[in-house]
Order: sequence, then C-alpha cells, then structure tokens
Amino acid sequence: MTLFGPGPDPRSIYPIKDLSSIIFLKNFVKTSNIFIGDYTYFDDPRNGPEKFEKYNVLYNYALSKVKLVIGKFCAIAAETRFIMTGDHKLDAISTYPFPLFGQGWEGVFSFSDVPIKGDIIVGNDVWFGYGTLIMGGVNIGDGAIVAAGAVVTKDVPAYSIVAGNPAKVVKMRFDDPTIDRLLQIAWWDWEIEQINRHLSAICHLDVDRLIKAN
Repeated sequence: MTLFGPGPDPRSIYPIKDLSSIIFLKNFVKTSNIFIGDYTYFDDPRNGPEKFEKYNVLYNYALSKVKLVIGKFCAIAAETRFIMTGDHKLDAISTYPFPLFGQGWEGVFSFSDVPIKGDIIVGNDVWFGYGTLIMGGVNIGDGAIVAAGAVVTKDVPAYSIVAGNPAKVVKMRFDDPTIDRLLQIAWWDWEIEQINRHLSAICHLDVDRLIKAN
C-alpha cells in the first residue's frame, strides 16, 4: 500500500503555492448562513476567489431565512452562482416589490410573507463546471457533476451528471448498487490519515478496495 500525504492543510489560505486564483473556500466565508466543508475549493482567476460571497452568492439579504451548505472536497469553477432568494409575490396581480422602495410603499405587504424555495444543500465531492447557476431550494447529491453552463432548478441525484437549461440527468456515473456502496462508505468523512492511506483507490475505480478499507 502506498501512503500518500499529508496533503494541504485545510486551514490554508491559498493551498497551491504561488497560485492566488484558488482558495479553500471555508477560510474566506464570513456570512453566518453559508457553511462550507473542508478542502472545498473555488477557482476564479478573473474576479478573485476571495469575492465569492459578493459575486457568486446572489440575493443573500441580511434577513435571509435560507442557508447555503456545501460539503467537503467540492470543486467550484469560476462564474458558478447560487441564487439564495429573490422570490417575488406571486399571489397578486403584480409581482413588483413595492415595499422594497419604502417612502409610503413599505406597508403594502411584508416580505416575510413571500414564499421562499428553501436552502441550497450541496453534498460532498461535487464538481461544478464553469458558469453553472444553482437556484434556491435545490439539493445536490454526493459525487454529482454539474456540467458547465447548467441551470439547476431541481434536485440532483448523487453520482449523476446533469447538464442543460433546465439541468437534466444525462448520465449516472455508476450503477445503483455501486452508488449505494459509495454513499455508505462516505470516504469524505474519514480522517485525512485514512484518506491518505487509500487515496489510490479513491482516485481510481477500485470500489472493492475502498469498501475493504472502510
């Protein structure tokens, strides 16, 4: 067995030496309703990855009721955007947000009564391609791949590949029994020392060896 490691410190600001476009996202997020797992990285050479909360998490108002939760070991490409809220009133003649502007309009209805779609929950080991758009209230399963430019409006199954607008499943990465086994293993929850011991199996299609390691 080849022992790899120790790997980068998850507390690193810039985990790749002399490359400032990639960050471990957890170390930069300040907003209280955004939760990021260890080793999840964001790559943005144009705007700078440090501005993730400004340019990539949209409509995250101070009084937002929703959360953005992203698991461990996720890869997030530039221009990936998460739509936190921004719903408008649908049970009325007009969808225009009159109270937003105040000056006598603030009492016409309360924004707290406007329905929201819910939290955005992203599993572990998820890959977001360039320019993906994730709408509010969706759940993205472990091991999924969201193809570049996809607009995700519905839940994404674990270990699926979704593409298009709206995003649809174009392929499952593994058969159902293998997916079940991988979800039971949940290698991303192992201690990093155990991950390092079995990194070769994780980085290849050696599911049986990974199961024996669990």
